[in-house]
Amino acid sequence: MKQIITLVVAFITITVTAQSKYEQGMKKAFDLWKENKTTEASQLFERITKAENEQWLPPYYVATIEIVSSFGLKDETVLNAKLTRAQEFLDMAKTISPNNPEIIINQALLNTAYIAFDGQKYGMTLSMKNTALYDEALQLAPNNPRVILGKAEWGMGSARYFGQSTEPYCKDVEKALELFNKEELPQFYPSYGKQRAETILQQCGN
Repeated sequence: MKQIITLVVAFITITVTAQSKYEQGMKKAFDLWKENKTTEASQLFERITKAENEQWLPPYYVATIEIVSSFGLKDETVLNAKLTRAQEFLDMAKTISPNNPEIIINQALLNTAYIAFDGQKYGMTLSMKNTALYDEALQLAPNNPRVILGKAEWGMGSARYFGQSTEPYCKDVEKALELFNKEELPQFYPSYGKQRAETILQQCGN
């Protein structure tokens, strides 16, 4: 019995230590990101991905950093390199956590980065894919504020492109903001969007 207890305690200690290393690594990566040390943050998230191959968040954040930093680029070679890397890590996250609405809308954001770079080249095929992605994410998580906001923003962008009013999407943004205010999330879970929703709502319908 004593040996069993010792083994159980040892297992718990090992588990807690492993979790502690994961938590410490994630916190450090977020700190680097907040300091605008995006390359260092991405590299650390990548190392955590290799060490914690059952966690979807580290590869998700590698992809996110690459996607966000690709907007505004003028060199297509650099853009392709960043988004190819992002896609690789997004695929890893999908394998670990299939049918995850956070990953699905991140895929839509990756597609949007291509469209923003060259709408004529990428717009027709990727726009249809994005509409399908947001619909899929909304079916999976109808009360996820990031999903609702992302779908609303996508709709607004399309409306502006065709010279239509964005007013129909304002209620969705308002709903997203209400859900942001109620949201309680696990540690390290994606939590962005509230400030963005507030800004859009102030300008809504204009």
